[in-house]
Amino acid sequence: MALGAVSEMGYLAMRTRAYEESLQLATEVLGLRLTRDSGDRAYLAAADRHHELVYVKGDADGIDHIGLVAESAESLEVIRKKVEAGRFRIITRSPFEEAIGEGFAFVGPENYVFHIYTGMAGHRHGPASFGPDRYGHINIHPQDARAMKDFLVEFLGFKVSDVIGQNFAYFLRCNADHHGVAIIKGRGSLHHHAWQTQSIADLGRLGDRLFALGRRLIWGPVRHGAGHNIAAYYVEPNGTVVELYTDLEQIHDELRPPIEWSADDRTWFNRWGVYNGEDFRSHGAFPVELA
Repeated sequence: MALGAVSEMGYLAMRTRAYEESLQLATEVLGLRLTRDSGDRAYLAAADRHHELVYVKGDADGIDHIGLVAESAESLEVIRKKVEAGRFRIITRSPFEEAIGEGFAFVGPENYVFHIYTGMAGHRHGPASFGPDRYGHINIHPQDARAMKDFLVEFLGFKVSDVIGQNFAYFLRCNADHHGVAIIKGRGSLHHHAWQTQSIADLGRLGDRLFALGRRLIWGPVRHGAGHNIAAYYVEPNGTVVELYTDLEQIHDELRPPIEWSADDRTWFNRWGVYNGEDFRSHGAFPVELA
């Protein structure tokens, strides 16, 4: 169920100085499958597609770009025209990554690069002993939360599911998932990328796999109020946080008005405790400048 020109969260591409360690955690802890590794660029996925996560070996950690799926070739052209009219800098008018049919990339608010595309090649990974079902969403901490929200709504067709406080946080959806992009006012970093799993028991097993490697969860399992999902989190080598979640709210009413939360009502963040998350929010990686 597409709500606008963008119908799906496609993938996330990140730079990392700890390339091999990042791949180890993604495969042995999170449970993603490796599609291809060129030695300095690795493609991974949970679902049967070419990639949902890309690691790029680099001299600095950071966010390379965000891939979003346009509903159709016509939707892709609509977005392209809006981007041009908005005078955003277009980096390329052809696909930014391999295994993609048609697309273009541009620099959006706060230097985040967005790759809008249609059609990604499938990849048969085969059965897995553990791992998530699919890539689900990202959480960005822009300096101007309202401007980032307005961009996603006006240029890409996202709809607002929940609003927290006065221009503090927004949860936005592009399909039935409660959010594909969560925005919380912050330093300008991308805080976490999130992956859907079947059961809360999988969150416990994630903690066990981390412990076996001498690592720990930084938070969870926890039940959020906004989105209702149960989640657990750990930090990966480039500073971003990985979320494994289950039981995310599904919204099938396109006209459902946003739920508004008082900034003082912290149950939007944590329904099972009193933790306020300030140290949790200190993690993240910033967008890197692309030529």
